[in-house]
Amino acid sequence: WFVFVVVMPFAQVVVGAPGAGKTVYCNGMSQMMEGMGRKVSVINLDPANDSTPYTAAIDIRSLVDLDSVMRDTELGPNGGLIYCMEYLEKNIDWLVDEIDKLPHDQYLLFDCPGQVELYTHHESMRNVLTRLHQKGKVRITTVFLVDSYYCSSASNYIAALLLALSAMLRLDTPHINVLSKIDLAEKNGKLDFNLDFYTEVQDLRYLLPFLESERQGSASAARFTKLNSAICELVEDFGLVSFHPLNINDKDSVATVMRAVDKSNGYVFGGLTPGNDKIMGLQAGDTDWQYSKAAAVQEKYFTTHDDDQDSDDDYKFDLD
Repeated sequence: WFVFVVVMPFAQVVVGAPGAGKTVYCNGMSQMMEGMGRKVSVINLDPANDSTPYTAAIDIRSLVDLDSVMRDTELGPNGGLIYCMEYLEKNIDWLVDEIDKLPHDQYLLFDCPGQVELYTHHESMRNVLTRLHQKGKVRITTVFLVDSYYCSSASNYIAALLLALSAMLRLDTPHINVLSKIDLAEKNGKLDFNLDFYTEVQDLRYLLPFLESERQGSASAARFTKLNSAICELVEDFGLVSFHPLNINDKDSVATVMRAVDKSNGYVFGGLTPGNDKIMGLQAGDTDWQYSKAAAVQEKYFTTHDDDQDSDDDYKFDLD
């Protein structure tokens, strides 16, 4: 009798808005994993990215590139990028075949375009990931990067939450949300709350006074009060969104995100080789609460708010 073991590669699909740090994340995460002895291949799925700090094992520009599409079709950058991803969807066998050519013990990092509609309401990226899982047997976790700058105002933060929630529902894969550049979050001033408020995504009602103050003096301010409340309730009712803080230059920070992804895509339960003992490491491994992790990052990079100074009475608001 012969026993054939099919090794399914594990992967992170790194998505997010322009400037969130996707390429830097892929470069830093690959270096971290290689330093731990993992074999990693970074795959560039951004047809507009012609300069990467890593050496791409597979580059979509070998199949289709944005400059050629824009020149041949007279589309703009956004339309051209959507065209490229639809072209990749129709030629998914090319990507599956290229992945099959890689050594089967490779951990894959997909560096994706920075056009958020590809992840929030367009079908191509979802179809690509579905067919990668079905045809290439790739165990995928989506890593959605949000620049921590968006914590600097209530409206920006709510917009980031809606984007993250929309991407989670649209892509339909195991999903990890990351607040990137966390060391720069207070570069433009002290945040309104401690870090755990932004990572845990609870009690969003405390944002309402800040949302109202941003529109103070506007004729439409009163009309948006109930809308803001409904949006906050929507995000909380789903109960899906939370964030891991990340400074890509901090090894402990990168390792924390890596462990979360490993649990999400199943790597921690077996890795790439049959019969390993990673499951035992999980049982005896990381047991810190998310709150304590945020507290450590808070102490390292942020100004701490005194809980005794702020009470519920400071944030009362009227929805009537």
